[in-house]
Amino acid sequence: MITKAEIIEVISELVKIDSVNSWLIPGGAGEKEVQSHIQNYLSRLGVASEWEQIDETHWNLTATLKGTGGGKNITLYAHADTVGCELWADRAMIPELRGDRLIGLGAADDKGFCAAMMLTVKDLVDRGVSLSGDVHLCFISDEEGASCGAMDYVKKHTPEPALILESAPLEHICVSHQGFGWLKIITKGKAGHGSAGGVSTDAIYHMAEVIVRLQRNQRESFAKNVHPMNGETVYHTGFIRGGTDYASYPEECVLGIEIGTQPGETMQDRVDEIEAIFSEIREFCPDFNGHVETVIARDPFLASGHEELYGILSDS
Repeated sequence: MITKAEIIEVISELVKIDSVNSWLIPGGAGEKEVQSHIQNYLSRLGVASEWEQIDETHWNLTATLKGTGGGKNITLYAHADTVGCELWADRAMIPELRGDRLIGLGAADDKGFCAAMMLTVKDLVDRGVSLSGDVHLCFISDEEGASCGAMDYVKKHTPEPALILESAPLEHICVSHQGFGWLKIITKGKAGHGSAGGVSTDAIYHMAEVIVRLQRNQRESFAKNVHPMNGETVYHTGFIRGGTDYASYPEECVLGIEIGTQPGETMQDRVDEIEAIFSEIREFCPDFNGHVETVIARDPFLASGHEELYGILSDS
């Protein structure tokens, strides 16, 4: 029987290992070390695993708990990477138990679910349970970045029912998900001395007009048209950069945003909305100069064919 102490220990050991996504955070450690830790754990249980190389810096770790045959297979999937921890780097990888909460980078997203997969295998092995179908395990890479691990996995493996284990309330079974995009908005001005307003253009001021209208779209469109399963369409600013000093007009301003799409929408819909904002601003700022660059975009989805698995999960 898996104990609470064992759950805490397995998650804590994963949290202690730096696996910050190297695409998201330049210089991040990546997932390989934590995947190696998982591989050693599975090996001690007698479960072999394999490395599936994606590119020079990314691998998926996969394993199979073989069934006796004749049953349905299932894939269990969790990601081994984390986001960054700049604001709490001194304690992010030092797991701390506070009541029933384990605090640490990735404890919920998603190392707790890597641990759930590891402990599930241990429980089945310890109890000598023989399933008729195979249980395929995938400890995926790059979920917090460009998703190259997921893209590679589905190219190499036959589709089958899969549980994507992510941080969410246990009673919430997700069969639909927003898409998302990381967009870079750039406004161009004309640099000049602070006293030369007549021949200079303020790129930051123009970006401010863009941000105000993005917030209006979020407030008047996204917040008023909530998807019944996916919630409100995601939108937030991520970073802003521009200008050189107090005494000069800024020549360029760059805004990074994350923005979502719902099933039936594409990222081009969001880009079109931003370009409509540009047109609106040009009505009173004829010298406005802005454009959008798509850094990454992922489509939304609405699953189908999952009803039997959904019923089993719902019942349990």
